[in-house]
Amino acid sequence: MNQLYPLKFKPQYKSYLWGGRRLETALGKKIPGDSAAESWEISGVQGNISVVSNGFLKGNTIEELIEVYMGDLVGEKNYERFGIEFPLLIKFIDANDHLSVQVHPDDELSRMRHNAYGKTEMWYVLEAGSGANLISGFSKTLTREEFLQAVSGNRLGEILNSVNVQAGDVFFIPAGRIHAIGKGILLAEIQQTSDITYRIYDWDRKDADGNPRQLHLDMALDAINFNYVKNVKTVYTPAVNEAVRLAQCPYFTTHRIDFDQPFTPDYDLIDSFVIYICTEGACSIEFSAEQEQVDLLRGETVLLPADLRDIKLIPKEKTSLLEVYIR
Repeated sequence: MNQLYPLKFKPQYKSYLWGGRRLETALGKKIPGDSAAESWEISGVQGNISVVSNGFLKGNTIEELIEVYMGDLVGEKNYERFGIEFPLLIKFIDANDHLSVQVHPDDELSRMRHNAYGKTEMWYVLEAGSGANLISGFSKTLTREEFLQAVSGNRLGEILNSVNVQAGDVFFIPAGRIHAIGKGILLAEIQQTSDITYRIYDWDRKDADGNPRQLHLDMALDAINFNYVKNVKTVYTPAVNEAVRLAQCPYFTTHRIDFDQPFTPDYDLIDSFVIYICTEGACSIEFSAEQEQVDLLRGETVLLPADLRDIKLIPKEKTSLLEVYIR
């Protein structure tokens, strides 16, 4: 069996009414049509399964690869836990307009209602327009009744926690936290494999047919955590030529790696695949005794199989990556 290698996948573009052109203008992607809202970089979501775009496995789906390579691809513990379903969904999101105010259910509620996983996620902001903001949680702890009164009285804006954002900001959004990405933000999203969203408010917009978009307030009530959270923005200090932790939870661990010289990560104690998302610059990934390389450019994502341990990252310029795995 041929040796596994760093895998790239065909982006899957999603067109929603709030999308723009920055997936193309900022990240160099060839979007179909006039605009795109999301680029699904790696997906195990049914109906949206990622397909390999490089190397001898080109044309195979990620599900087919897990079926053949099992723990060698995803890690033994991940294979035991998730089977052939890839456990993370990696996206780029271009918010040319405000996204709906929404919430995602946790594993327990999702399993009961949808026979699916919940959706805990994190955001890494790549670009933000002047004055851009997003919503994460409430401005104070609420009761269910106070929340419903604010919704019915069209006073939702008074109880939501709005935060100004800039490039490099990180937000961890556990299942149950009400949230919305604001206009003018381009970000990378790392999340559980789930496409379940309860839409609470959509700024009175109409869809392409002139109808209000469907809301899911009744379903959202059982999912929402009404407690106030003081610090919703992750505090971290970037460092050159080392990995800095941005998030760690049962579903994923994420580091930011900034490097301007060859960088050798240590994965000997990690029983997991590793994902790199290139947010700035460009590099090569050297992965074999023959010094084979795969290039990684800004706006690209690559999956390192779990049995690839000896990796060297070689920058073509100062480069920044998000490194994601399951601890």
